[in-house]
Amino acid sequence: MDIDTVVRTRRALHAVAETVLAGPQYRASGTIRLRAYPGGFATSAEPFLQVIGGELMAPGHRLALQRTTCAALAAAVGVEPGPPEGLYRDGSGAAPDDPVDADPQAAQWIAHCLGAGDTALRRLAPGAEPVLWPEHFDIGITLDEVNYGVSAGDDYQPEPYAYVGPHTPRSGPFWNAPFGAARTVRELGGADALTRYLGEGRRLAEA
Repeated sequence: MDIDTVVRTRRALHAVAETVLAGPQYRASGTIRLRAYPGGFATSAEPFLQVIGGELMAPGHRLALQRTTCAALAAAVGVEPGPPEGLYRDGSGAAPDDPVDADPQAAQWIAHCLGAGDTALRRLAPGAEPVLWPEHFDIGITLDEVNYGVSAGDDYQPEPYAYVGPHTPRSGPFWNAPFGAARTVRELGGADALTRYLGEGRRLAEA
């Protein structure tokens, strides 16, 4: 699939994650933490909603994320659209009435990347609980002032990528990004390769 399709789909999924899942969850349950879910991602508290591939799932509802808006999706599942307020300054930048149009194949690829990231992070630190953050649409953990995770993509890298982000800059060939180190999931491969990459980052960060 072409990168434009991946970016369009990632932006659609980010908008839904932030304004249909995380915002309503924060207003109902006081947390913005989302989680990886088989085939996609989901809330971690009420209201219980999932995005599976290119569809929003709720009790009695299965809604395609194509030719719609976050406002329409939210109305269909009975929540008030909008991001969490007062917690961060960045985010998807999407308004509830902006178009949402996710390509199903690209949505499945992004879900695969987030799921592989969740698996790798649990292997890296079995005692940690990976969180899918709605602000930057990445799944990650923090260990000893180093962030580890997988981003669905952003202005730095438009496609999904693994990252290691020390709070204090490191030097050396591994550290190839302004925030630390990053390589695309497509380049690395699946959960096993992500585990090795993040493990190498941890070894070097702690050296």
